[in-house]
Amino acid sequence: MIDDHPRYMISVAADLVGMHPQTLRIYENKGLVSPKRTRGNTRLYSEADLDRLRLIQRLTSELGLNLAGVEVVLRMEDELRRARAQIERLQLEMRDEIQNIHKQYRRDLVLYEAPRPVPTRQH
Repeated sequence: MIDDHPRYMISVAADLVGMHPQTLRIYENKGLVSPKRTRGNTRLYSEADLDRLRLIQRLTSELGLNLAGVEVVLRMEDELRRARAQIERLQLEMRDEIQNIHKQYRRDLVLYEAPRPVPTRQH
């Protein structure tokens, strides 16, 4: 799982992802990234934020998407992440339910006796 603990001030985060701090502010204003804030209102970026900024950078520079396109891609990625988490939860619930059902099975040993041939009458 990606670390979402806020730790980097905007200048450090900008250096780590190779962007200008003003670019990070623009992305925040557009809602593309949401760094945490300290009580003094200082932005703090997490590793998850940095990964998101790197993705935005790839989408804009390598794929040539504008920020509206980036917003759509990020929204879809977020929805996909939530759907995967829900699938994992449902799989765990289903696994637990199956185990509970198996616990209810009777485990009695029943001997199998082959059927005896029915005697035929001879005329």
